This record gives sequence, C-alpha cells and structure tokens, in this order.
Amino acid sequence: MEDLLNKLNEQNELTKIEIVYFLQHLTLELQKRLFHLAVETRKKHYNESVYLRGLIEFSNYCKQDCMYCGLRRSNPEVDRYRLTEEEILECAAEGYNLGYRSFVLQSGEDFRYTEELMVRIVKSLKARFPDAAITLSMGERSEAFYRALYAAGTDRYLLRHETASRSLYESLHPGMSFDNRMNCLRILKDIGYQVGAGFMVGLPEQTHEHLAEDLLFLKEFHPAMIGIGPFIPHSATPLKDTAGGTIEDTLVMIALARLFVPDALMPATTAMGTLDPTGREQALSAGANVVMPNLSPLRFREKYELYENKICTGDQASQCRNCIEMRIMASGYQIELSRGDNCNFISTPEKEQLL
Repeated sequence: MEDLLNKLNEQNELTKIEIVYFLQHLTLELQKRLFHLAVETRKKHYNESVYLRGLIEFSNYCKQDCMYCGLRRSNPEVDRYRLTEEEILECAAEGYNLGYRSFVLQSGEDFRYTEELMVRIVKSLKARFPDAAITLSMGERSEAFYRALYAAGTDRYLLRHETASRSLYESLHPGMSFDNRMNCLRILKDIGYQVGAGFMVGLPEQTHEHLAEDLLFLKEFHPAMIGIGPFIPHSATPLKDTAGGTIEDTLVMIALARLFVPDALMPATTAMGTLDPTGREQALSAGANVVMPNLSPLRFREKYELYENKICTGDQASQCRNCIEMRIMASGYQIELSRGDNCNFISTPEKEQLL
C-alpha cells in the first residue's frame, strides 16, 4: 500500500487494479498520509491560495430527468424561476463590489436561454467587468453554441462527467447519451475553454471499479477544474430512499484526484458543507483550493435545490463572503480574489482577437 501511494505521488498514475486495491485496503494512517501528499502537491502549484468564485444560479428549469437531481423535469414540487439579463448583471455587480473577479453562471438545461441571449449576457458582463473571468455551467449544448459563447468572452465551462462508467451513467440519466456527454467535454476543451469535469461519490450501485474509472478518465482528459462531491439523496427523486455518499469517502477521492491531476483547480463544494459543518474545510485539507460563495438573489436560493438542506441559502452575499473568508483563514489558507485561472492557462492572441 505504501508503495502504491509513493508511486502515485511520484508518477501521478496507477492502474485500475492498483486503484481498486488501494481503495479496498486503505487504512486511517495511510489516509492521513494521502491527504498530506495531496496538500503538498497543491502547494507546489497554488501555494496556500484558496480561490473564491461568485456563484449565480440563474435558472432552475431543466429539460433532463436525472435520477438523483431535485431539479429534474419530472419533479412537480419545484418552484421554477429564471433570472432576467438585468438580474444576472446585478448579481455580478454586487459580487464585483465585494471583490470577486470570477463569476460562475449555473443553471439547469434551460433552452429558454438561447445562444443569442447568452452571448448578449456574456458580452455585457465582459463590458462591465473586463478584468473578471466568466464560467458557464449550463449542461449539454451544440458545438455552435459553445463556440459562440467562447467567442463572446466566456473563459470556462463546467460540465461534470458524473461517472466515467457507461452503464452507471445510463442507469442514472434516462434519455441522455454517455457518448454525447464525453463528446461535449472534448469539444469544449478543443475550442479552448478551461474545462471542468467531475463526479459524485456514493451513487447507488457505484463500486470501487467505477471510482477507479473516474480517476483514470480525469488523468486522461486532464481538465483544468475537477468538481467532486458526495451524492445526497433528494426526497422528490427516484433515489430518495438510497444511502448517500459520505464525507470520508469523498475526501479520499478529492485527494486521489489531486495526485492524478496535480495542477487542477478543485472546489470544496457546498455539498460537503451541507453534510458536515466543517466539510469544506476538510476538503481544503484534502487538496481542494476553490470555494464558491453564492451571489444569487435570496428569494431564489432555496429554489435551486439539487439536494435538500443546502447551506447558505439565507445569507446575504456579503455575509456569505465574510463567513467563508473567516473559515478559510482560520484553516491556515490565503484568500485569493483574482480571476484564479488554472496555473497552466495562457491567454492566446487568437482569443483576444475574438473578443
């Protein structure tokens, strides 16, 4: 086991068989060393910095019917909402005044936000906040859509692969295509986005083999960002009675992902803080280095319910920032409010010409 961890730390790779063996025989002592190595690896690329992104959840409409998600189209209990272009700009303005220079616009797969509308929104954001980075997370769209939004100034795109197992993916995503998901990720990367992938830990029927496949996919794809969080069952979904993921298992996968892709930006997710009051701090101590305080209007926060009992739905944006900053600094890290690009990112002249 010690040899496997040393190999991973030195070479940033293991075989599928080795990963499964490691997960099956992981001891508490070895886990502590894993976390230590993950933190040391992160320091080599990002020092003690924790990057803050202002999160704007602009629509909870979704055309998909994912088995685990509270926003699934078959859930009649969701009080649906959409932010207007002006409301999105107001959220960003509040965040900008608080010091944020990176914004994440996230929604369900809501095709009412057309290519034309999103191009206008992104261009308006870039015109008003030229030194800020814009990330979109809107699910699967066409290559033309992705290219148009990149040309408009979008810097990053988050699209979790959810699971690298075709069979597990198809069992959780009725009507969706595993191949299309993977193709979208590769198109985004080819276009030039800083791309985020990621998966959930503790999904029903998920095995160590599945988790090994996730890590090997991340190693091969090498995303700029990796989002890993626990599966939390929602009472209005088909998976309501299943067991969820744990903080402990998720921390192990965060640390392993850090060693497989050392230069990735990795969020300490809100889901971690929902399962445990110190969940986000624990994620930072396992190799994560991004936190995304919520800038969405208070009246809509509770309506964006991927899972239940989400934290921070009642805090003003300024309260949210102050709270998380104190938590981060108390954990021994430094707040970073810049764009927070991946350490390997280089802005190309071609991109500047597009803008």
